[in-house]
Amino acid sequence: MDFVHSAAPQNHFIEQSVREEVKMFPKQALRELIANTLVHQDFSLSGVSVMIEMYTDRVEISNPGLPPIDVQRFIDDYCSRNERLADLMRRFGLCEEKGSAVDKVVAAAEVYQLPAPDFRVGGNRTTAVLFAHQEFGDMDKSDRVRACYQHCCLEYVSNRRMSVSAITPPMLVPTGVGI
Repeated sequence: MDFVHSAAPQNHFIEQSVREEVKMFPKQALRELIANTLVHQDFSLSGVSVMIEMYTDRVEISNPGLPPIDVQRFIDDYCSRNERLADLMRRFGLCEEKGSAVDKVVAAAEVYQLPAPDFRVGGNRTTAVLFAHQEFGDMDKSDRVRACYQHCCLEYVSNRRMSVSAITPPMLVPTGVGI
């Protein structure tokens, strides 16, 4: 996980005449996605393995197998494909085995003001995509809808009321820009 985080692209910014470099993706989000990918892979498939692909504008982490639940329910539902492996990884301190990984990934993306992560199913793989920072106006409609949906789900599972004032800064809608 440290290797993946160290290989991630960096953002450069200057604050008070000092140049700082900040990794583009939250370490916690990478950690949770990698642990999830390992735990939920389908070991019955041959010729495929866990894959981590790093691009300048995103990181894609995928595992073999289709998820046992719909990707839209990753935030509020949980079903382990490999319960014994999940239990072992929990004992090693690599995961919590309670289904909160995606919640943490979405929350970390919001804190870093990144577009909402995308969870995709295709062929015989499940892929999680973390995107680099993008201005709200540059996001397409599906990115905005996904961000609002995930934020609402996160508020729901955190037992917080959803309201316009509860929307976090990365999802504020500029005047004249519709979702």
